[in-house]
Amino acid sequence: MIEEKTLQEMIGKIKACEAEIGRGIIGQRGIIRQLMLAVLADGNVLLEGVPGLGKTEMVKAVSKVFSMTFSRIQFTPDLMPADVTGTNLIIKEEGSNVFQFEKGPVFANLVLADEINRATPKTQSALLEAMQEQTVTVGKTTYPLPQPFMVLATQNPIENEGTYPLPEAQLDRFLFKLLVGFPTKEELRTIMDITVTNENVELQPVIDANDIIMMRKAVRDMPVSDAVMDYALTLVMATHPEFKASPETAKKYVACGASPRAAQAIIKTAKAMALMEGRYNVAFDDIAFVAYPALRHRLILNFEAISAGFGPDYVIHEILEAVKPV
Repeated sequence: MIEEKTLQEMIGKIKACEAEIGRGIIGQRGIIRQLMLAVLADGNVLLEGVPGLGKTEMVKAVSKVFSMTFSRIQFTPDLMPADVTGTNLIIKEEGSNVFQFEKGPVFANLVLADEINRATPKTQSALLEAMQEQTVTVGKTTYPLPQPFMVLATQNPIENEGTYPLPEAQLDRFLFKLLVGFPTKEELRTIMDITVTNENVELQPVIDANDIIMMRKAVRDMPVSDAVMDYALTLVMATHPEFKASPETAKKYVACGASPRAAQAIIKTAKAMALMEGRYNVAFDDIAFVAYPALRHRLILNFEAISAGFGPDYVIHEILEAVKPV
């Protein structure tokens, strides 16, 4: 069990991080809170939104608040896997040639995969091992990535020109998918006041790698009651149309339900939610709160749902309405 003093110190640093990021990113408080949940839960995040909403700036703001190594990869159609992971170079030493591995930009604590769906599927797949095992294999050698490690990816909606849909195997490796919306008029005015004047907001580091590692350990140690665990697992099972207890909405509109990684994502981030709020237990409301970002990219809807104009969030809402805590 976490000591009360240690818990309060963690909460103070988390709130300070949110406040500092909020100085650089106007609005998007909900997105910032969910980003912090993913950081504490040791997961990767996919940010989706139309161009110009500040997705990249948000990740750069996070990198400034976290005192860790940061790397940005701009994904383009001509980007190759070796441009991401690194490659073996031939080095001449004392009359002989030897291979020397040159690390790619993925070797950083925080990696920004900018416009990830503009690269070809072959290049997108270069991140699969890094996102799941946090290692990179080149040739016969496997290299560990720096700890802590996290991928924050941005993507434009797949309806936009020049985009490639991310494969389901890669989507499943993202803990959260966050939808970045358009700011309000008041928020837009504040953005204009900052960006079209000489005002520069300099963000300061708040936490470092050791802080995050300690917080992630505290999240893993957070207890979950049997009732809350059962509720989370029932939600995931309810996304499968073949499950007898699934609501009619899932049976009608879902082609393929969420994977076991969805259950892991819900439980881990619900634990992080409890920690952020200074509680020693996970509540049913924590599970419901994280269900949307944890499930929306893991549901494959059928043609009937698409033709009717229903998206994943509608199906998740209906499942939450049908599945109640016991």
